[in-house]
Amino acid sequence: MKVLKTCVLVINGGSSSIKFSLYNIDKKLKSILSGQIKRIGLDNPEFTVTDNLTHEKSIIKIDTTTFKEITEVLIEWLKAKKYFEKIACIGHRIVHGMDHKHPEVIDDNLLKELRKIMEYDPDHLPAEIEMIELFRKQFPQLLQVACFDTSFHTTLPKYASTFAIPKKYYDEGIKRYGFHGISYSYLLNELRKKNEVEAKGKIILAHLGNGSSLAAVKKGKCIDTSMGFTPAGGVVMSTRTGDLDPGVAWYLQRKSINAEKFNDLINHQSGLLGISGYSSDMEDLLQHEGKNKDAALAIEIFCYQIKKYIGAYTASLSGLDVLIFSGGIGENAPVIRSRICKGFNYLGMEIDERKNKKNNTIISTKKSKVKVYVIPTNEEFMIAESTSKLYQSSTKDNNQR
Repeated sequence: MKVLKTCVLVINGGSSSIKFSLYNIDKKLKSILSGQIKRIGLDNPEFTVTDNLTHEKSIIKIDTTTFKEITEVLIEWLKAKKYFEKIACIGHRIVHGMDHKHPEVIDDNLLKELRKIMEYDPDHLPAEIEMIELFRKQFPQLLQVACFDTSFHTTLPKYASTFAIPKKYYDEGIKRYGFHGISYSYLLNELRKKNEVEAKGKIILAHLGNGSSLAAVKKGKCIDTSMGFTPAGGVVMSTRTGDLDPGVAWYLQRKSINAEKFNDLINHQSGLLGISGYSSDMEDLLQHEGKNKDAALAIEIFCYQIKKYIGAYTASLSGLDVLIFSGGIGENAPVIRSRICKGFNYLGMEIDERKNKKNNTIISTKKSKVKVYVIPTNEEFMIAESTSKLYQSSTKDNNQR
C-alpha cells in the first residue's frame, strides 16, 4: 500500500549548527517535530530532538564533527525513524539569494548560481549547498525549495541599496542586500492578521538575537534595512561588529591580518563579545553589568545603536506607526526593549512597563501614538508554508499533464 506523503522537512543550516523541523502539510501546517544539531566542527556536538505532539525531548549521541558527516547522521536518523516515508518535499533557508524575489525550486541552474556567490557569504552558503547536495544524492525524487533571506529586501530603492564605491562594483553585485528576510515576512504576516490597517502603515521591524538587524517597511514594502552586503553590517551583534569604518580593514591588513583572519575577526570575535571581553550572551551580560563596566558598555552600545537606527528609519518613513520586537533578545529581554524605547516620547511612543515585563504582545500604552509589539518569529513556519505551496503547485501541474 502506498504511503501518503504529507510532510515537509525544513532545514535551517548555519556555519556551526543545523536546525530542522517536520511539518504536517495535510490541510493545515502543523509542526510535529523539531530539532537542532549544535557545535558542528567542535568537540561534543549536541543533537536534540523534540516531538511537538508529545513534547518529549531526546538527546542523540554523535561522535563525528564535520558538517558533511553530521548532515549524513541527520539523514540516517530520519531514515531510521521512517520519516522519509512521509516527507514530500524539503525547504531550505538560504541566507544569500542575490536578487531572487521569491522561493524557488532547486535545480542544477540555481545550484550553479549559488556556488558562484559562495564568497559573498562564506559562513553560510557552502554548508547550505552541501546539505542540498547530500539530500539530492540520497533522495533525487524529492522536490527541494530555496527560501532566501534576501528576498524581502529586493524592494529597496536604489538610493538605499547602493554603496558609494565605483559603479563597476555595483555592476558586479556589491550592494546592500539585507538579511533576516524570512523572519520579517513572518512578522509582517502576523501583523496583517492582527490589524490590516497597521500592516499598511509605517513600520520598523527589529529582529534582535545573536544576529540583529532592523528593517523599515512602508505600505507593505521594505524601503531600508541595516544589514548590507553581508550579515556583518548594521548594528552591533553578539559576535559581529556591525557597521565599521572601512579604514579599520586597511589598517589591520597592514598589521598582517589577511582576509580570512579579518572575516573571522568581524564575524566571530567582535560585537558584544569583543566589547565585553568575555561573553556574547545578552542575558549573561545583563547579570554582570552592575559589577563589570565592559559588560555595561556592551549593552549600552547595543541599545544606543538600535535606538539610532529607529530614529533614522522614522525619518526615512516620514513617521512611525508600529515598532515590532522579535528574535531571542527582542522577545525575551524586557529591560533591553525598555532602554531602546526610552526617549522616544517625542514620537508619542509610550511603553507600559507592566506589560513589557510580562512580554505581552502589545507593550505600548493605549494612548501611545506608536504601537509597540513583541511578536515571536517563526522562520521555519514561513519556509514550510512557501515550500508546501510550491510542492502543491508542482503536483497540480504534473497531474494536469
